[in-house]
Amino acid sequence: MRIVAQRVTHASVTIGGKVKSEIGLGMLILLGIEEADTAEDVDWLCTKLSKLRIFDDGNDAMNLDINQVGGSFLVVSQFTLHALTKKGNRPSFIRAARPEQAIPLYELFLKRLAEISGREVQSGEFGAMMAVELLNDGPVTILMDSQRRE
Repeated sequence: MRIVAQRVTHASVTIGGKVKSEIGLGMLILLGIEEADTAEDVDWLCTKLSKLRIFDDGNDAMNLDINQVGGSFLVVSQFTLHALTKKGNRPSFIRAARPEQAIPLYELFLKRLAEISGREVQSGEFGAMMAVELLNDGPVTILMDSQRRE
């Protein structure tokens, strides 16, 4: 499971010209699910995100987590995070999980993130063409991969 977490002052997802979800202060999470991912990967990432201290403490130091600042999450499925670009110029997405595996893990991720963090979790729509708008604060952008827990 691969994510891009961005600290935002606001973010939204629009589908077909209608805003589906929006948050103020918080994190926009782009979530890519691959074939090797399991519920263990979901729990590991959700725990890390819930405790990730990327918010300013007022002394120009990133010492606060999302709970301490009263933030929210917006999660958007993003299979393109598993693009393979080694050969040729057209990315391959062969490592991205098929919908029958990815959808249940995506839904579990949303549920577990809310449970573990105690915060509001908004989402995009799996498989939909979405317009994602955000104001990255900092900018702060963190990459995490549950298969490479570094």
